[in-house]
Amino acid sequence: MSLVVDGPQADDSARETRPAFQARTGRRGRSRRAIPGWTVATATLIAFLGLWCFVASLGIWSPVFVPSPAAVWAKFIESVTVHDGRVGYGGTYLWEHLWASLRRILTGSAIATVLGVPLGLAIGLVPVVRQALGPAVTFLRQLPPLAYFSLVIIWFGIDESPKIILLTIAAMPPIVVATAAGLEGVHADFLNAARSLGASRLQLVRTILFPAALPDIFTGIRLGVGVAYTSVVAAETVNGLPGIGGMIRDAQRYNQTDNVILGILVLGLSGLILEYLLLRLQRHVTPWRGRA
Repeated sequence: MSLVVDGPQADDSARETRPAFQARTGRRGRSRRAIPGWTVATATLIAFLGLWCFVASLGIWSPVFVPSPAAVWAKFIESVTVHDGRVGYGGTYLWEHLWASLRRILTGSAIATVLGVPLGLAIGLVPVVRQALGPAVTFLRQLPPLAYFSLVIIWFGIDESPKIILLTIAAMPPIVVATAAGLEGVHADFLNAARSLGASRLQLVRTILFPAALPDIFTGIRLGVGVAYTSVVAAETVNGLPGIGGMIRDAQRYNQTDNVILGILVLGLSGLILEYLLLRLQRHVTPWRGRA
């Protein structure tokens, strides 16, 4: 028995079914689009805080190991005020700790950008440089910052220099790799058209290659800043106060878990804000990204 329906009945059933299906999918799509992103993020945050309060209230673990949100909030208030004659944490306000860490992160990331973008351009444009320095960049990218931090301390001491050097080394490989990869994505027709108009090699780099690679360069900078953020605690392991990483390490020595969690939250939230600002800057400088 054949299940295929031919003729006018098939056409009529198709016409009847298609609008109903489109109406259902349209309503479903509108209902999905009706939920703003900030609502989902807020609901997730509330759920996380609720779960945290619930776990802390059970008392399964000691408050030394799992402090409540109220305890962390109390430490936050202490860190931004003067309490019992003491200023903030370790004689320094929380925002001063944060600014010290941000200054190191931004300085290291800026130096990594200044060095990494030209190096990435050279690796992407000159085969000899790619063969000579490409493996070294890959090798450096695989190393965790703690692997060479001790060597940096031996060479440069325990002041600000080794911290900046560590963050620079950590942030530079993603910038180099992203810049070189951006050059590889330039269509050959653009280069051939510019050469046919008499463009020199320097003009090709300035007017075609660099603008085409700029979105990838910004992506590499954002990744580099993220790596610097993940490395700042290691950079502030030695003589890290003032600094959020130094504050976390100092609180860890005395089992002050509430201060450790406070430092982690402050560092993570500031990282989210900086990532948002960099993303807005990228969209402003490279508005053509993602457009045909």
